[in-house]
Amino acid sequence: MPVEQPTLFGIQPVRRPSGTTGLTIQERFEAFHAFNPWVAKALERLTADCVERGFGRIGIGMLFELLRYQYGVATQGDEFALNNSYRSRYVRLLLDAHPEWAPLFEVRALRAD
Repeated sequence: MPVEQPTLFGIQPVRRPSGTTGLTIQERFEAFHAFNPWVAKALERLTADCVERGFGRIGIGMLFELLRYQYGVATQGDEFALNNSYRSRYVRLLLDAHPEWAPLFEVRALRAD
């Protein structure tokens, strides 16, 4: 039985879905999110922390880099592959759960590729 890796900041090893070649970016994101729901929760915690600290604007790029840093601290030898193409999808997940955060993020039209 594999040993569970202790988590820091709720971070867990990334699970990569297979068979995503040829899928749209939205379909690849949905597969990644289904395998790694903790990523959205971690981004939500980071955003809530920024809100509590009085940030007037929040960039999803900053949150991604913070999550990458935290992942590096919490794991050993496991490369964190968080696709930058998923940024806009994660912002939308955050705003679906917290519409009051809409003024904090700049949201652009989604790309369909």
